[in-house]
Formats: sequence, C-alpha cells, structure tokens
Amino acid sequence: MRPKSHPFANLKFLLLGVFIAFFLFFLLRSGFPTSNQSESLISSNFISNVSSRVTKYATATGCSTCTKIPPTLAQVLIHYSTSTITPQQTFKEISVTARILENKSPCNFLVFGLGHDSLMWAELNYGGRTIFIEEDEAWIQQIRRRFPTLESYHMTYDSKANQANHLIDVGKGPECTALGDPRYSICQLALKGLPTEVYETKWDLIMVDAPTGYYDEAPGRMAAIYTAGMMARNRVDGDQTDVIVHDVNREVEDKFSKAFLCDGYMRKQVGRLRHFSIPSHRDGLERPFCPE
Repeated sequence: MRPKSHPFANLKFLLLGVFIAFFLFFLLRSGFPTSNQSESLISSNFISNVSSRVTKYATATGCSTCTKIPPTLAQVLIHYSTSTITPQQTFKEISVTARILENKSPCNFLVFGLGHDSLMWAELNYGGRTIFIEEDEAWIQQIRRRFPTLESYHMTYDSKANQANHLIDVGKGPECTALGDPRYSICQLALKGLPTEVYETKWDLIMVDAPTGYYDEAPGRMAAIYTAGMMARNRVDGDQTDVIVHDVNREVEDKFSKAFLCDGYMRKQVGRLRHFSIPSHRDGLERPFCPE
C-alpha cells in the first residue's frame, strides 16, 4: 500500500512553491537580476521560518485547513502575478528590509506609506502586526476595498517640504532632543495625530516611505523621520529598533535621516534606501542624542 503523505509536509512543500512562484513573478515583472545568491530575497532560512509558522497555524486551526495555504498568501500570489505595477523600491532595496524581517518576524512593523508594495510587506511579516500610515484618505478607502486585511490609518500632516531648513534647526533644540513620548512632546516635529496604538506599540521595525515629499507644498517626511527616531529611543523594553528611510537621494530625506536617526546608527545604504538601528535610550539617560 502506498503510504499516505503527512498533511503538514504537503503544506510545507505547497508554501515553498508559493513563495518561489511569487518572487519569480515579482522578479520577472520588475526585471531585477536573480543570479547573485548573496542578494537573493528568498533564503532557505526565511522559507523554513515562514513554513514553520504556517505549520503551527495549521495545527491550531485543525486538519481541515492543513493542506491549504492561508488566504492572505494566496491573495498576494494572485495580486502580484497579475499586476502590471511593481513596487517603487528596487530588488536590492527591498532585500534589505526582507532580511530584517527574516530575522525579526513575526514582529511589529510600522510603515509610513500605503502603496503597491503593502501586501508584500504585510506577508513578509507573516504572523506579526503591520500597520500603514497614509496621508490620502481616498487612497486608503480604495485599498481597503481591494485588500481588507491590511491595517491602515489616515494621517494629516501640518508641515510643508519647503519648511525643511527651518524645521531641521528647530529639531536641534532641547525640546526636540529630550527623551519622551512624541504625542506629549512640545517639539514642532513630533507627530501627535497618530492612532493611540501606534504610540503604545513597541515597534521592531519602522519604514519611512511617505508622506509625499517631491515638491515644495508636499508634506515632506521631516516629521515622520523625526518621530520614528524618537519612538525608537523611547522604547521601554531596551531593545533596538530598525528604521528604514527610502528616497535618501532627495535633500530632505538625506539631511533629516542623518540628523535625527544619526550617522552613528546607520548600518548600510543600498541605492536610495538607508537602514538605521537605534537603541533604546531608556536604559542610559545620559546617552547623547546621536553617538559621538
């Protein structure tokens, strides 16, 4: 008699196939190279880790779902295999965040910006919580109709990109460098209109890829970058927070990421993307705002 295959083994192979197919579709559509193994977005450890978490999900939900991939993963595969729109970040830029998630997920992941890459980020953080902050309320409603599983919130920004030079000087003042919760800060750069859960969550990873910042009257990313840095410094459990800033080829993103996330905390730059790792300052109140 032919032995029956174990349902969890079926799930593991099915999930492996889904992830490979998903990223092959993504790479083919975006035209990024796949030959360099050191830059590969799909590592055996990542697939193994996600597969393990999905297997636990199958165990918890009963054998009726043991041979099925989670609906969200199926949605991601279908979406990216049929879409003609690819994310604005390059393969190498995406790989930086993917490797952080490989090590940290499931984790708490805060993203400033809601875009064509949002489904990807949510699923790369499979089993964790991913929240998106978006300036365009109409766009949020449009995305919610298509992808109701994504958690997103509207944010109105008071700043303008043409105020950047003034705001970077403001940010050097004691009211902005003092450690504290951004919602109670008197610093002009601190974002105070975010949902309560954003301030009360210990974020493992924060990505700043919004709001709009490519023209003078746009909100600019000054406050988002500053607030991401202060959330990391104010983290109460003592862990480090990884912060990603995209579009650092532009003046605002370049200057504000260096000033408020600090050159000394920068781990790498790939293309237009910078990765910072910021420690909590709660365990060292004498720690300078930026390392010397």
